[in-house]
Amino acid sequence: MTDSIMSKAATMEIPINSNGDTRALGEDDGLEQPPNTQWSLEGTGGRLPGRRDLQQVMVSGPNLNETSIVSGGYGGTAEGIIPTSSIKGPSMHHGGGSPPMAEEATRGVAVEKFDMMKKWSMNTYKCTKQLISERFGRGSRTVDLELEAQIEVLRDTKRKYENVLRLARALTNHFYSMVQTQHALGDTFADLSQKSPELRDEFGYNAETQKLLCKNGETLLGAINFFVSSINTLVNKTMEDTLMTIKMYENARLEFDAYRADLEELNLGPRDAVTMARIDTAQEQYQIHKEKYERLRNDVTIKLKFLEENKVKVMHKQLLLFHNAISAYFAGNQQQLEQTLKQFNIKLKQPGADKPSWLEEQ
Repeated sequence: MTDSIMSKAATMEIPINSNGDTRALGEDDGLEQPPNTQWSLEGTGGRLPGRRDLQQVMVSGPNLNETSIVSGGYGGTAEGIIPTSSIKGPSMHHGGGSPPMAEEATRGVAVEKFDMMKKWSMNTYKCTKQLISERFGRGSRTVDLELEAQIEVLRDTKRKYENVLRLARALTNHFYSMVQTQHALGDTFADLSQKSPELRDEFGYNAETQKLLCKNGETLLGAINFFVSSINTLVNKTMEDTLMTIKMYENARLEFDAYRADLEELNLGPRDAVTMARIDTAQEQYQIHKEKYERLRNDVTIKLKFLEENKVKVMHKQLLLFHNAISAYFAGNQQQLEQTLKQFNIKLKQPGADKPSWLEEQ
């Protein structure tokens, strides 16, 4: 038992500091040793540290900020020592700055959409108010008598040309049915000519007549289809484009009158600071819509002029084609009918021309 106590005492005599050095605790810079504390045991008569001594060591223990981490083993050199005070984690404090770019972009888009909706609402309100005033005869409107007359003539002309187009399409459908019937009748006559020896000649020349009429009918159908296509382009593209510009012009005219009436109403009111600011804004808007109205009025005038010239040129050619083709067909003049198509550069589609060849289908 004495040997055990001596062995334990010998072991306890080796003081160990925070870095594993064998120097005295009092010399350790990272550990503050109380002045009256004794750790070693001298022989079998040494005393164990009391509870009060341990509490004093715990209170005056090493500072965590000054604790060193040894990268090596026990008794390593100082080169591997890393002071923990130099190790700093990421800062958890976020300074207050400007909002993120995404939030600013979203807010900017929202403000822009709100401004657009506000302008649209105000413009719609003013135009609706002006339109109602005009309908009930309380508001005044800007009128260009000459231009309004030309627009009305165009609309009436378009209605009449649409009727011509509808009748020409009906004629094409009926005539196509007649040509198909003549083709079928010619085939039947030819078949009966082979099977009726006693009526071979009668069925034969009737079959030839129907085939000739069918061929001339297909030629006439080519001329009528070209006529229908040209009228359709004139009515549904050229005239429609001009009417779209006229619609834009009429909307601009309504906006111009709405802002003009608004400016006139403000000019009749008091002349305080708030009203003067509103008058300046109204004057600016009035000028903008006036320029827009005048620009579109000039566009409509120019388009009406070119439309009239184009209409005369197109209809002169198409009416001449229609007359010559119809006259030649019902006169039985096949040569004149074919010459009419050559004169107007009309090429007939061969049977089966719309169907792609087997090579194109591959």
